[in-house]
Amino acid sequence: MTRMQKYVAAAAVAAALAGVPSVSYAVSQGKTAHGTTIEQSTPFRAKAKAAAAAHAVARKAPTARVVASGEHVTAAPGFELWLTADGKHWTTPGDPEPQFRSVVDGNIDLGTPGVSRQSESTGGRYTLSGLYYGGKGTASRVEIETGAGTVHGKLLTLAGKPGWGVWYATTAAPAKSDGFDFIGAVTVYDTRGKVYAQLK
Repeated sequence: MTRMQKYVAAAAVAAALAGVPSVSYAVSQGKTAHGTTIEQSTPFRAKAKAAAAAHAVARKAPTARVVASGEHVTAAPGFELWLTADGKHWTTPGDPEPQFRSVVDGNIDLGTPGVSRQSESTGGRYTLSGLYYGGKGTASRVEIETGAGTVHGKLLTLAGKPGWGVWYATTAAPAKSDGFDFIGAVTVYDTRGKVYAQLK
């Protein structure tokens, strides 16, 4: 074998070795070295589809309304809410004097999922509200169980990531009621439909 033939043979071997990683990569991506697609397993495809569906749902899910600090939101005549960095403020038809629930006084652990609840019956209506805090993900919606069925409320939060927000709802009071027992569990769900925080 001449020197030139040896050189050509050595170059061919080096080129073949240099191509090995790219062939291996192609196979790891679900294709053979010849470009033929390798069929993925059914469980893998099912999990991938489920993850994609959950992501699509989360992207379309509603989120809490972002309000400015001190911005008043009217939920019903005489029922107003506003948030500041230190907590929730509100008035109700039966008590026009502002009330306050602090999120900085140490009575709430913002690192643990939780929901608080206040309710007042006035003029045949219940005004309901409270804090929600500490959950994972992004809060999306709230459901309140009552003696008359499930009530869907609304969520408020401040800009940024304060770690807490306010929920509120109104509902008709029943003709006969045991008062506070009319209001049951309050559940805040995240954008994926999982429980963000709950009060039972």
